[in-house]
Amino acid sequence: QVQLVESGGGLVQAGDSLRLSCAASGFTLSNYNMVWVRQAPGKGLEWLSSISGGGSRTSYAHSAQDRFTISRDNAKNTLYLQMNSLKPEDTPMYYCTEGWGGSFSTPKGQGTQVTVSS
Repeated sequence: QVQLVESGGGLVQAGDSLRLSCAASGFTLSNYNMVWVRQAPGKGLEWLSSISGGGSRTSYAHSAQDRFTISRDNAKNTLYLQMNSLKPEDTPMYYCTEGWGGSFSTPKGQGTQVTVSS
């Protein structure tokens, strides 16, 4: 069964850091380019960052540039998003899914909630 499970979210203060994880099962993660996206209540999905299957190429949205770092450990079949200098506007639900840039599949996981207090 193909599954992506996001974790690592939580309640933090502005300026803090979090590392999100996305554990894949039922398929080989290294065969896919992957993205992190987020969604605030009542809004559409916002692409944040992409990473190639082998991990050699990455790209970031302006909102994530310089603060977020995407990485992957294909041996563990896991994707990561290191988020530093968090702001209250970084608050929504975060998802991982297959894709590149603004072209990605609809997230199937339950997501992980990040809440940043000012």
